[in-house]
Amino acid sequence: MKRNRYAAGALLACCLLLTSVGCNGSGNQYKQMDSETREKIMQLAKEDARLTGELENKTIKWLSDWNIDADPTGKSTPPELAIFQDRYGGKIEYYQCTYEERYTQLANYIKSDEGIDFFYGGNFDAFPKGAIRSMFVPYDEYIDLDNELWSDVKAINDSLVWKGQHYMAVVEMTGDNCVVVYNRDTMQEMGFEDPAELYRNDEWTWDVFEKMLEKFVDIENDRYGLDGWWFESGLSATTGVPYIGMQDGALVSNLADPGIERVQNFMYDLNTKGLVAIGVGDFGWTDKPEYIGEGKELFYPVGLWKMYTAKNQVDEKTKKDTGWAGLFGENCMFVPMPRDPDAGEYYVPASMNSYLFVKGGHNPEGVACFLNCKRLMMLNEDIAALGDQQFRSDYSWSEEMIEMKNSMNTLATEHPFIDFKDGVSTDLHDLLDSGETGVRAAGKGVPWNETFAAIREPVQAMIDEANQS
Repeated sequence: MKRNRYAAGALLACCLLLTSVGCNGSGNQYKQMDSETREKIMQLAKEDARLTGELENKTIKWLSDWNIDADPTGKSTPPELAIFQDRYGGKIEYYQCTYEERYTQLANYIKSDEGIDFFYGGNFDAFPKGAIRSMFVPYDEYIDLDNELWSDVKAINDSLVWKGQHYMAVVEMTGDNCVVVYNRDTMQEMGFEDPAELYRNDEWTWDVFEKMLEKFVDIENDRYGLDGWWFESGLSATTGVPYIGMQDGALVSNLADPGIERVQNFMYDLNTKGLVAIGVGDFGWTDKPEYIGEGKELFYPVGLWKMYTAKNQVDEKTKKDTGWAGLFGENCMFVPMPRDPDAGEYYVPASMNSYLFVKGGHNPEGVACFLNCKRLMMLNEDIAALGDQQFRSDYSWSEEMIEMKNSMNTLATEHPFIDFKDGVSTDLHDLLDSGETGVRAAGKGVPWNETFAAIREPVQAMIDEANQS
């Protein structure tokens, strides 16, 4: 399932109106950062000596299904872009594409020497595949990981070396890849302790998660348990064991690891007990996030991008409320996936806020400069605080939501989890991601020993081929 953070459909509509290369910059029709906040950020950036030098070529070209600048979700100009614009006179030229056609478009632009400069790596499907296929180039010449701006993420970047070079520029690890959305009214009605409070007390575990589901689910009375298409990968991440990992610059299979077996058996038990909503009773095979607000289901694990939308945003075509409150209800909240009680640490499904330098890019120095601005925004506490304030303003989040998001980011940074199962080849992704024969099959009622026996050898063969390429 795609993990892009922003609404591709809305962005496509934007670009049909404004042309495919014109949805950002000063001409953006969407919400802009207020002048007072921008002035404060500019002054703080100017006073911070960690940003140095000037930029000769001020335009960098960005290909994606989402816009870095303000967009239809309610997001306004992010602080790092404001810094890049005002400190260096920088400009990001946005090339719109659909999520599904990203790589086809990228290949076409590389072939035509369009000069696309950078590409998003946080969807986990770009690396090492893009390096193997020579779509991306190393950034070692342009980013100094020993520099103060990058030193705190040097270790994670060094863990992603391919054939002795750095390709994936990780500016931060975030814990927002998959969270558990729930309804506080439902929790109160059931007499459950609030999961957010359980999390703060280090009591939010698989066991508690399962017991809540067992008490809540009542199919005959339209009470369903675990919904959505993301819970398998989300629960798997809490073991801290990726299906496909990387050691010493080479891909490795962890399918035989006890942690993988443990989580697969746990998901199988959830299914056999009728706690997984998809496919149960009259629920059908379509996810129903609106059931959270209606009190008809207990948990909806999903990427936090689902709540990176204005609270009461309305789709002008359908006049339907598409904001997060309209989707999940006014009294929804989120927590990380529950902790694996047998894992040594609290691992969460992590995202990499990461970027790749495109082969044939015309301005790699400009990309490095923009990423330096992102790093400064994260390191300068005063600028980061203004960023949180802007987040509250854009999406109507509560202070508790901001604190929860930041807490999950801390977990992801302290105990990074990266799975390369989507980043090697399409064939490997299709094999492992299958709900019938892959790592999601246990959640659909297929015993793990059957799946393991069927996929172990072909997975190893694909990894060997990638390592030798």
